[in-house]
Amino acid sequence: MSNNDIWCAGLQSIDNIGPKRAELFRRVGIDSLEELLHYFPREFEDRTETKAAEYYNDGEQVFVIGKVLSIEEKRLRLGLKITRVYFDDGFSGFVGVWYNQPYIARNFPIGKEVLITGRLKKIYKENQIQVKDYHFADEGNLLSKVGIMPIYSLTEGLSQQLVRKTIKDALNKEAIKIAEYLPEEILKRYLLPEIRVALNNMHFPSSLKELKMARRRFVFEELFLHQIIIEQIKAKSRVLPKNHTYSEIGILESTLLDSLPFRLTSSQEAVWDQIHSYMVSSSAMNVLLQGDVGSGKTVISILAMLKAVGQSYQAALMIPTEILAVQHYYSLKKYLEPLGVRITLLTGGIKKNEKPLLLNEIKEGKADIIVGTHALIQKEVEFKKLALVVIDEQHRFGVKHRAMLREKGDNPDLLIMSATPIPGTLAMTLYGDLDICTITELPPGRKSVDTELLDPSQIDLAYQVLRKEIAAGGQGYIVCPLVEDSEKTELQSVVKIKMNLESGILKDCRISILHGRMKNSEKDEIMLSFRQGLIDVLISTTVIEVGLDVPNASVMIITDAHRFGIAQLHQLRGRVGRSDKNSRCYLVSEEKESLALSRLQALCSTDDGFILAEKDLELRGPGDFFSSRQWGSHPFKVANPLKDVNALVYATKDAKNLIEKDLELGNPEHRFLAEEINRLKLTALLEENL
Repeated sequence: MSNNDIWCAGLQSIDNIGPKRAELFRRVGIDSLEELLHYFPREFEDRTETKAAEYYNDGEQVFVIGKVLSIEEKRLRLGLKITRVYFDDGFSGFVGVWYNQPYIARNFPIGKEVLITGRLKKIYKENQIQVKDYHFADEGNLLSKVGIMPIYSLTEGLSQQLVRKTIKDALNKEAIKIAEYLPEEILKRYLLPEIRVALNNMHFPSSLKELKMARRRFVFEELFLHQIIIEQIKAKSRVLPKNHTYSEIGILESTLLDSLPFRLTSSQEAVWDQIHSYMVSSSAMNVLLQGDVGSGKTVISILAMLKAVGQSYQAALMIPTEILAVQHYYSLKKYLEPLGVRITLLTGGIKKNEKPLLLNEIKEGKADIIVGTHALIQKEVEFKKLALVVIDEQHRFGVKHRAMLREKGDNPDLLIMSATPIPGTLAMTLYGDLDICTITELPPGRKSVDTELLDPSQIDLAYQVLRKEIAAGGQGYIVCPLVEDSEKTELQSVVKIKMNLESGILKDCRISILHGRMKNSEKDEIMLSFRQGLIDVLISTTVIEVGLDVPNASVMIITDAHRFGIAQLHQLRGRVGRSDKNSRCYLVSEEKESLALSRLQALCSTDDGFILAEKDLELRGPGDFFSSRQWGSHPFKVANPLKDVNALVYATKDAKNLIEKDLELGNPEHRFLAEEINRLKLTALLEENL
């Protein structure tokens, strides 16, 4: 019998589990033996030492053993019945208390010895325990001993005793049959317990050391299996042949570099050398280009696109928002049309009568670079020679989006860009299938943005600074969060601020608003006016979060800043400080809650996106990085890539070594490992990425 047969067996294969009890377990997501045995405790209670109730403090969690002396039931009022069980613990005794559980009285025969867990209240001279859990001495060796007790998440009708007994019965029944699937050399190298021992000790350890070793096993296992898939993705994608080739020397790239009013930084040059080498190789490129806000990722992507165009191929640039797509379109036209490059814009806002012509230009190869939003992945869009796919602000797109765009060509090269830096260890997990290139420095002349946290009562201080900046010829942003998921609320918030400022402290300034309910043509017109200096203050929602480049804007005021995450605040702040001007960002919030306050204080302490990314993970964990946009669901039950960094490093190394020797896991010694990966449907992740 294979592991898969064991794992997939239903709960009713366990003694004393009938349809009714099976339904209780189903309510917490348990349908099979695998789900039961991997339903790990949410916490453990260390009951290795017990003492009489008298020696615990009031309010303390207690573990006491006592004999049942007597039982008393009282109805205090309508709807409230109390059951009191008196126990002898060898000293002054104690009383166990239950509310509205009349069946409890039948469960405690006089003279029975019981282990009681609960919260102690010393009321007058009585030691009263609000009972959380209890076990009788004759329930078997496991449940009667004092030790480390597992505590599970429950649902109505499902008790700790039932879950513990069911899992113990399953382990006694099935554990001896479960075949080990981790390689033997890995178990020996890291002193990891085998699967049968680890499962038992994750539920019923006899010591904290056993529990720690079992957890180490499952942390490593989860990371190792995940990294095997990542290494398979890398290995298979790197051998995907591409039918397009590039010459080492690119005339268009050299011409652009000579025409730019600035020189690439040393970091940009190093990154471009890396990407160039990937492009001229015989396998399809898979690169994540990351860098802080304003580090100059866009010019690198333009060089890559020019390399494709210079060989008579097409390049597609997918942008998350229409405003940003339009800005990129006009920026590319400015620099590239003089070089003879034909650029087309394709978004959802294109007029119906214009769309057929644009689609035909793309299909016939009359467009060299196609800039667009999600519209690029529509079925009707066909390319003639798509050789390069560039995806900007990749966190706005999912794995499926980039796969759909790549399918428009024949294994085109892929370059995805992110201005949300990802700490290296986490990048190994999220983007292990990609080669990561990082721009580590900002262009010379870029100044840091002074960031200050203000209480709402101090906001006029920020408005006064903004007014002075406008008087000196500058511009600024005021950003409002979407308090509710309502466009109406969004509109009211920006309009209200505009009205207040126009009649108050900024009454002589040219103020405009930008929000999601506007037509695309209106948004384009406002952004163009702002870039041209015809608008002094732009009051906006987060539609300006990424990519908008107005070097003259030097003040940003973010209201209700606590409603944003660190990454989003850093992106918003990146809209200022895009020149050699001294720039300021004001975070306005009345929030006093520690976590939210820590986020805002982190922004004030640094404008280094990589440091902030680490801080963000420290404060909120890696959950958001594992959203459905990336993987479909969080892939780990026990492991935490941020906290289990060492395990991740070793798991990655071992997975790479394994896949180099046995890419398809077809060797006999890897039979159960391949079976486990297939059972967990991790191969679906592989297929989705390829």
